[in-house]
Order: sequence, then C-alpha cells, then structure tokens
Amino acid sequence: MKMRFLVPVAGFLALAVFLGIGLTRDPTLVPSPLIGKAIPEFTLPRLAAPDRVITDKDIKGKFALVNVWATWCTGCRQEHETLIWIANENIVPIYGLNWKDESTLAKQWLQQLGNPYTATAVDAEGRVAIDWGVYGAPETFLINPNGIILYRHISPMTREIWETEFLPLINKEAGS
Repeated sequence: MKMRFLVPVAGFLALAVFLGIGLTRDPTLVPSPLIGKAIPEFTLPRLAAPDRVITDKDIKGKFALVNVWATWCTGCRQEHETLIWIANENIVPIYGLNWKDESTLAKQWLQQLGNPYTATAVDAEGRVAIDWGVYGAPETFLINPNGIILYRHISPMTREIWETEFLPLINKEAGS
C-alpha cells in the first residue's frame, strides 16, 4: 500500500528538482553547436533589391553581426533602437536576416523605425535560419573576419549586452 503512494511522490519530487534547476538558469544561454564554426553557406534575395542577393561571403572579411528579426516579433521591436545605436557606433556592420516575414511589411518597418542594417536578407521560408540553428526571433550572432561564429545572443539586444558580451569578444579577437 505504501509503495503505491511512494512512486508518484518520488516522481513528483524528481520533477520538482529538475524544474527548480531549470528556473535558476539564464534562458538566453542556449548552447549553440555553431559557436567556433563557420557560418552556414547561403544565398538569399536582398530586402531592398530582390533581384540582387546576399551570401555568406558578403559577411566574411570583417567582424559583423547577423541579426534575425521580423515585423511580427515584439522582441525585435524592443531591440531596434539599440541596433540603430550600435550601427551608429560604426564598430561592426549589422546584417539582417528577415525571417518568415512579409517583405512589404519589413520595408515599411525599416522606413518608419530606421534601418540599422548594412544589408538585409529575406528568408521567407525560414530554411537558412534552420541552418543557423535559430529558435526564434530576435537572435544575434557575432561573426569574426574569418566567418566564424563567436557568440550567439537569444532575446532582444540591449546596450548592456552589447557592452558586456559583444565588445569584449571583438576586442579580444582583434587583439586590443
């Protein structure tokens, strides 16, 4: 009789321990198997000029950010002012990956809120984002001049995150 009650109680306690551990972790620290690896190869149309393309080769050769965004993403709207600020700092170019969005809405968004992107690729079907391991928008990747992913940030970018996470990596890699 006691055994019949012990099994559910033990199961509940084990579940509570796992949930308790999970609640103490930072949700933005999702491990990425791409850290330290080359950016995935891709060719996508440009938002501003759909007859032209942007490829992985356009990003290589300098430090750069790749920011995954969409107009339907509330976190993307939260971080947009910070991206404008980063772009104005002129430290790294920012490349946008407009993910599963309507191009007309994306163009309107950038006209109304400002355009922090050197270029924006349109990933209407989301296939390239899958290659990058994207879970959702917004996500921002730091790429070194060799095209290696140094860092991945999941959630809206803030000045604090830029200054404490991204800039130190850029300075370290650049030898400053």
